[in-house]
Amino acid sequence: MEISALTRSVVRRNHAVIAPDGYINSTVPGWTDCTVNVLINEQMGARLCQTLVTLTEAGKLAGMTQASQIFFYVVAGAVEAAADSSNKTLTAGQFVYVPVGQPYQFKNATAGTQILTFHKVYEPLDGHPVPPVLWGEKDDSKAPVYLNDAALRIQELLPNGLGFDMAVNIFTYDRGGHLPMVETHIMEHGLLYLQGQAIYMLDQQWYPVKKGDSIWMAPYCQQWATAMGQEPSVYIYYKNVNRFPTAV
Repeated sequence: MEISALTRSVVRRNHAVIAPDGYINSTVPGWTDCTVNVLINEQMGARLCQTLVTLTEAGKLAGMTQASQIFFYVVAGAVEAAADSSNKTLTAGQFVYVPVGQPYQFKNATAGTQILTFHKVYEPLDGHPVPPVLWGEKDDSKAPVYLNDAALRIQELLPNGLGFDMAVNIFTYDRGGHLPMVETHIMEHGLLYLQGQAIYMLDQQWYPVKKGDSIWMAPYCQQWATAMGQEPSVYIYYKNVNRFPTAV
C-alpha cells in the first residue's frame, strides 16, 4: 500500500517544488468543465500566479484580463482559442499571450487538454505601449545555444521589448547539461517541467524533479540545475523583466 504521507513537494520561505501528487482543485469564475490547479500564487509570497488547467470536451475558459496579463501555453491536447478578434486551434507547444484589458476564450478542447497559465500584474512604462495579443509556438530551431554550451538551449517566447514586463522561455538541457554557475538574481521564476528529469538546487537544498513538477523561485533564491536520465530535461519558465529594480 502506498503511504499517503510521502511527497516530493516542498514549500519554503523563498522557493517551492510542487509535485502533482498533492494537487487540490480550485474553482475559477468563467472557467468551466475543467480542473484548475493553482500551483504558484501570491498567498505563498510570490508576485505571480501559475495554474495548470485540464479540460474536458465541454471545457471552456472565458474572461477578460484586468490588472494581470495572462500567458496561455498548451502542454498537451488541442483547443480552439480566441483573442483580439483572432481564432486559432492551438496544439501542444503553442501559446497565446493576452495583455491587460483583452477578452479571451478557449473551447472545443480534446478531452484531457492541459493549459499552463502565467499571470502577472502589468506595470506600464511611459513611452511604451501595452503589448498586443501574441500567438506563437515552441520551435527548437529558434533556441540558440546558451553561454557557448551546446548542451544548453533557450527559446524566448515573448519579445524582449520594453513594453513587456515579463518573459517566458523554454530551457532545454541535453544529457550532461547543467548551469555553469549558481545563479543569484533579482528576477523571480515560476516554471513547469515539460520533459525529462533533473536535480535542482534551491538555496543550498537539493531536489529531484521530473516532468509535471513545478518550481517557484523568489528573488535572490540561489539556483542551479543539471539534467538527469536518458533524455533531455526541458522546462518552460516565467521571469519578471524590464522594469526599474526599486519603487523608491
